[in-house]
Amino acid sequence: LMGDPTAPVAVLLIHGFGANTNHWRFNQPVIAKLAPTYAIDLLGFGRSDQPRARLKQEPADDTALHYGFDLWGQQVADFCCQVIDKPVLLIGNSIGGVVALRAAQLLGPGQCTRVVLIDCAPRLMDDEQLATQPAWMSWIRPLLKTMVSQRWLSTALFRNAARPGVIRRVLKQAYPSGANIDDALVDLLFQPTQRDGSAEAFRGFINLFDDYLAPELMQNLSIPVDLIWGEKDPWEPLPEAQRWCENIN
Repeated sequence: LMGDPTAPVAVLLIHGFGANTNHWRFNQPVIAKLAPTYAIDLLGFGRSDQPRARLKQEPADDTALHYGFDLWGQQVADFCCQVIDKPVLLIGNSIGGVVALRAAQLLGPGQCTRVVLIDCAPRLMDDEQLATQPAWMSWIRPLLKTMVSQRWLSTALFRNAARPGVIRRVLKQAYPSGANIDDALVDLLFQPTQRDGSAEAFRGFINLFDDYLAPELMQNLSIPVDLIWGEKDPWEPLPEAQRWCENIN
């Protein structure tokens, strides 16, 4: 927590895929001058627990979790009710935006005053997005699903990506300006990947082919939503945000 805890409305920052609370290291102190500001590590990321992933088609297991937006949305809603305990404005980046929308649904307008989406993930690999993909994607999709469901393969892909050099290259793609891409940023993303269960949330996430999409969550939400979008974002293209604004009242 940063800021005055007695203020009437708080802010909760929700990170994107592969990130954690420290990703807000420059934002949180500034926002905290206006309102008490919290940040949360979603389950599977940062310093939160990293339980074994269970895919929907796999048998129930008391030691495993199905990673998805119901889980993360409920985690955020519970945090708001049990820890913050006052009306809250949710700010989510990338998949954190989808989590914020799901949490806002669970909280309702009495507990959530507003949602701010920063380059919210459109989740183009979801089954509902298939019509927007090239024709060849529908041909290889069954094979793709079978392959990424294999734990050995998802773990190998994760370990290949969870290297400082790879993380730095990905950051340079994500942030074309190059600002703040330093050793501290690389390290704060790298360190959580060295924990024993770090590959599990990755496995769970890359197998989310039938979960919530941001537009459908917004259609059923009475809480105001603001969009902040980078014009040069290479992964979440600006036209996507423009379509959302045009199609969602």
